[in-house]
Amino acid sequence: MASAEHHPFEFETALKDLANSANLKAVPSKFNFINESTALPCDSLPVIDFSAITAEDPDRRSQAINDLSNACQEWGLFILVNHGIPEELMNATFTATREFFSLPESEKKQYEAKSASDPIKCGNFNVADTSNQIFTLWREYLKLYFHPDFHCPNQPHLLREVLLGYSKRTLKLARKLMEAMSDALELERDYVDQVLKLDSSLQILAANLYPPCPEPDKAIGVPQHTDPGLFTFLIHNGVAGLQIEHNGQWFDPVSPQNSILVNVDDQLQILSNGRYKSVKHRAVLNSERERMSIIVVNGPSGEAVVGPATPLVQKDGRPLYRSMRYVEYVETQLTKTRINGKSLLEQRMI
Repeated sequence: MASAEHHPFEFETALKDLANSANLKAVPSKFNFINESTALPCDSLPVIDFSAITAEDPDRRSQAINDLSNACQEWGLFILVNHGIPEELMNATFTATREFFSLPESEKKQYEAKSASDPIKCGNFNVADTSNQIFTLWREYLKLYFHPDFHCPNQPHLLREVLLGYSKRTLKLARKLMEAMSDALELERDYVDQVLKLDSSLQILAANLYPPCPEPDKAIGVPQHTDPGLFTFLIHNGVAGLQIEHNGQWFDPVSPQNSILVNVDDQLQILSNGRYKSVKHRAVLNSERERMSIIVVNGPSGEAVVGPATPLVQKDGRPLYRSMRYVEYVETQLTKTRINGKSLLEQRMI
């Protein structure tokens, strides 16, 4: 399997043009990645009603918190409904980011990634498999730092307004979800706010464009990985491609329109001292339809040093993970290969 950590950046100038070429019958060799994309359909993912989490009825809220905790423990992923983000805003976010991907390559090239810490970057990634063979992902991406400072390309002209609105909505939603998760873990909210420095939380948006691929089993959108933050929001354009791992089996999650898929990330697994599970996932391809996904990785402050919560360590008798400054965790995951086949999360285990 491939390492999810990214090697030095390379800007792909014509992936969409390549994919749209009438003469393209096979995947060019630099994209070659033999993957096992077989997965089972899954329409039984946990569904969490956000309106129940924020309900004044204590019994209703208590049940929702319990369901949330179970979802984080058993699946590391859930479908969030009644989340309060207007469908019109979600659609506008897709429209605006699609317009960015349609800009001339000369316009986008100014945002070519130079380092992992660039607040705006786009293009493509080279990654390495476990034998250190380099290949290119069948994906174009735009990645932005949303918070504590908002960054956005200047074009197209509607992009900034739309993404700023989406950032504000998702930031508020993330804060409420983190409060619920704190309650589920029986942690004081003030303690969690102080440890994670949530007022300056690092929020990152990534828009992903996956063109149709002539040989979907010989290339990959994104290989299996976990996300670095606390939890990630994902919306998509209705085209399947996300796959998740659960109990050693891969599944195709099915989510209703206007819902948000939320997956547990590495920092929440660390903070919970292993109670909540950071879910492995990947993005596979198809030969017929273009797929788009927009994710928001909600993290602690970049300066927060994240380790297992002290009250949970006291309950468990020992910490299961080493602490690490979050910004270093993010940059390490983006730029380093696995060590002895272990992911960064696995390397932090004691």
